[in-house]
This record gives sequence, C-alpha cells and structure tokens, in this order.
Amino acid sequence: SYDIYDILSMSVMTVVIGFEGSANKIGVGIVRDGEVLSNPRRTYITPPGQGFLPSETARHHRSVILTVLKEALEEAGLKPADVDCVAYTKGPGMGAPLVTVALVARTVAQLWGKPLLGVNHCIGHIEMGRLITQANNPTVLYVSGGNTQVIAYSERRYRIFGETIDIAVGNCLDRFARVIKISNDPSPGYNIEQMAKKGTQYVELPYTVKGMDVSFSGILSYIEVRSGKMLKCNQCTAEDLCFSLQEILFSMLVEITERAMAHCSSQEVLIVGGVGCNLRLQEMMGVMCKERGAKLFATDESFCIDNGAMIAQAGWEMFRSGQTTELSDSWITQRYRTDEVEVTWRD
Repeated sequence: SYDIYDILSMSVMTVVIGFEGSANKIGVGIVRDGEVLSNPRRTYITPPGQGFLPSETARHHRSVILTVLKEALEEAGLKPADVDCVAYTKGPGMGAPLVTVALVARTVAQLWGKPLLGVNHCIGHIEMGRLITQANNPTVLYVSGGNTQVIAYSERRYRIFGETIDIAVGNCLDRFARVIKISNDPSPGYNIEQMAKKGTQYVELPYTVKGMDVSFSGILSYIEVRSGKMLKCNQCTAEDLCFSLQEILFSMLVEITERAMAHCSSQEVLIVGGVGCNLRLQEMMGVMCKERGAKLFATDESFCIDNGAMIAQAGWEMFRSGQTTELSDSWITQRYRTDEVEVTWRD
C-alpha cells in the first residue's frame, strides 16, 4: 500500500479516474490537473411514459461499464499505471446503480494498486462547474432529477441555503413528461424544453415558494389531474403546458437563488446539474443577474449532465488535499447531503 504523500510526490501531474452511476447515466472520466482527458458515458433510456427502475438501471450499468472504462483509458491515451487515484460516487443516488459502480471502482483500485476515494455526487457537480467556468465563489443552483438546492460556500462547507421540501425539479419535469407520453430520448427534460419553445399560451399553475425553500409536488399533482381534460377539450396544447410548467418552476428557482445571493452579498451564480442545461432557465437567471450587476456561469450538456469527469475532478481536489477512502469505508449511501462533506481543498 502507498502512503498518500508518497503518491503525491511521485508525479507533479496528478491523474484521477472517476466513476459515476448514481442514476440512469453511467460515465467514466479522467482528469489530469484540471484538464479533462476523457469523459465517455452511456444513458439508460426507457419507453415513453415509463421511468427507470433501480434494478433495471443497475443491470444496464453492469452491461456497459467495462466498455466505458476501456473507452476512457483509450481516449485519454493512458494505462492503469498512469492513474494516481480511483474516485467513485458514494451518493446520493439510487441504491442498486450506486452499488454497481462502487463494486467496479473498488475492484479496479485493488487490481491497479491505487488509492480509492468516495465522492459526494453534488460536490462533483459543483467542482466540475467551478473548473469549467472558472467561477470564483458563486452562489450555486444545483438542479437535477434527484436534487434541488441553493448552495454557498462558507467555512469549509457547501452550505445549503434553500432546497426542495419534496421532489426535485427534474423529477417534476420527468414525471410530467410521463403523463403526456413525451419521449425519454435523449431525455424528457430536453424534449419538454423543445416543446416549450412552441408554446403560445400561459396556463396558470400554483407557485410554491416557502421562504428559502420550494415545493414541486403540488404543482405536479395539479397539472397531472388537469392536463388530460385540458388537452382533450382543446383548452391548450401540450406545448402550452410544457411552456407554462417551465416558466413557473424556473421563476421559483430564480427567486430563491436571488434571495441567497442577497444574503451572501454574492455577485456570481453557477448553475449545475442536469436541469442546468436548460437554456430557458439560463436565460431567466441571466436576466436576474443582469439586474443585480452579477455574472451568470453555466456549462453545456457535456458537463451539466451526470458524468465521470465531475467525480474525477472532485476526487482530484480531495486527493490533493490529503483525503483517501479505506476499503472498509468504501460503502455507498442513497442519502448524502452536500453540507455533510468537509471541504478540505478550499480556504
């Protein structure tokens, strides 16, 4: 076994490989000192009207993960000997897919004789966003299928200033897509975004902000119950519903982000997570930032959506600051809050 400081002294350039598979994406990424060398991934896509079950998603991940690992190494032009650390998603996420990825990461670390590092999925998104955009100390809006949080860094923690009190914004969009049978290819959120561009009529929906927190389950229930009748009676189109849902959800997110910015005296916003790819969300957030004289940072789908490189980047930061995970501690957890992690790599 290696002493961590021996490993750091072996090479000035530190290479970390990251395994991500907390939901329906499986990705392996390799990062070397802030440079993304490779980042292949696969997506488990189900038929319209269906979500993805943990057991079936894990089966998909098992079937492709070694292929994706091989692609990552070949694309980076590296051999196992060139890797300094193996990082994997510890949580949060779906149990069975997380276990699949952790097993492979543990096996690879032992076969290659490399240190292992369990990474918080949310922090992976934040650190990748900071790397790609070069944002200094932003207020972070983290929006995905499983999480909705407004975050700011303070005293070695990513503090959660506001969050959803029920379902995530991405889950709300995904479940609405199932109701009106929107395709899951490439993703329901992307297809809702495209349909929303053709919407011409705003349909009134509940707006539920509670202080710094938001609630999406009531909005989803409201639109689930009424959408069928509204479409059948030609009161509106599916495109109108997509447009209206986006507008109400994103307005709520902009409100709580602005409130966090005011609290922190922040002049930067960074949007991360799968829903962060949405150009309408970026546009609405951009308007708010412009009014405040602030700057908006966002990334495209290659880094917004779950990927292995974000786990590698967070792992790189953690590893360089002296962290590793013992094999006996390399478990996974479906619940792993962003503010549970001590951020040892920032001042």
